[in-house]
Amino acid sequence: MNPWLALVPGDDPAERSRLVGRAHERFLAGEGQPDRMRPVVADSWARSATWIGADSTPPIDLTDTDLAAYREAHPLARVMPIFRDLLGGLAEDGDHILAVCDATGRLLWVEGHPATLRGAASMNFVPGARWDEAHAGTNAPGTALAVDHALQIFATEHFSHPMQRWTCAAAPIHDPGTGRLLGAIDVTGGDHLANPHSLALLRATAHAAEAYLRGLEEGTDRPAVAALGRDEALIAVGGKRLRLGRRHSELLVLLTEHPEGRTGDQLGVDLYGDDVNPVTVRAELSRLRRVLGPELLDSRPYRLRAAPEVDLGVVTRLLDRGRVPEAVAAYPGPLLPASDAPGIVRLRLRLETRLRTALLATADRRLLQTWLTSPWGGDDLEVWEAYAVLAPADPAAARRVAQLTRDYACNVAAT
Repeated sequence: MNPWLALVPGDDPAERSRLVGRAHERFLAGEGQPDRMRPVVADSWARSATWIGADSTPPIDLTDTDLAAYREAHPLARVMPIFRDLLGGLAEDGDHILAVCDATGRLLWVEGHPATLRGAASMNFVPGARWDEAHAGTNAPGTALAVDHALQIFATEHFSHPMQRWTCAAAPIHDPGTGRLLGAIDVTGGDHLANPHSLALLRATAHAAEAYLRGLEEGTDRPAVAALGRDEALIAVGGKRLRLGRRHSELLVLLTEHPEGRTGDQLGVDLYGDDVNPVTVRAELSRLRRVLGPELLDSRPYRLRAAPEVDLGVVTRLLDRGRVPEAVAAYPGPLLPASDAPGIVRLRLRLETRLRTALLATADRRLLQTWLTSPWGGDDLEVWEAYAVLAPADPAAARRVAQLTRDYACNVAAT
């Protein structure tokens, strides 16, 4: 059985909807994890219940000119013609809605027949609304982002009651150069969407969009480097995509931060601290030069000939401009998290500190929630405390603050 499909051959949609609906009510009554449910849905219900009630409506956090400017600059704007070409017929038939969201679950485009759009608007399925699990519960685009896989969500599988008359299918879309999640493409409609063909169509559309973006990247000579949220950096250059080992990843990131160049001794200190071995550093740099090619890496001093587009720099520039929500959305995790190289640790902590400081200064409950639902932010006591102040009616926040306070106190006592 395909776990990403909502129904299996022979299922009666009406009966399946009733069975899942009863499991949903038992779950809300506190009877524990539902059995005979797709694991992807049961796990999503558990995550959703941490954040919202079953009658919640997703918030709208971008409107008018702010929304227009944000989506115009978003990478997925370049593939909207592909989405409309492959899926636009569905959106025009009066029964379906085509939607595209960013990596945080914020809907950027929602298109379809006006009557169908009016029905969806009653649950805030509109551009600018947040449809990640933390704000909308289990739903196809939000859950596809959470598990990074194409899937269907059928009727009563939705966590929120207002959504349970809809069925949807969605597929995530990635930056082909860096692998970073860009967002998701979704089709929403009736129960008839719960078939293998709709999911295959969404997957094919996502692949077509990624292939088009890859072609755009290969049309430029400027390298792209991704090092946030991954232990091994990726570099896309000259139509090739390379995954580097740990030391080469560290060296590449350090070189991107010093376009003027670094000596071997300086790089050695950044990599090894006081325990530097010049021979080892030169050997690593020689191997990196063979990997990247002499046309990209110079020596004396060591520097990159072409200034790459680096995800670390993207987040930093957004923070410099005060665009905190976009910086949070562009941050897929800590810089080379497994690295203990002193230079990388400094860069990692500097970015984290800037981002967290800006995040806390916004006092934006939804933005704090985005951070707390991430793998790297779930144990952030300071952000939890700020969120609990802004959401006093959320018992989960108070419980999490109390739990983390106890855990940290025990860790201090143990040391």
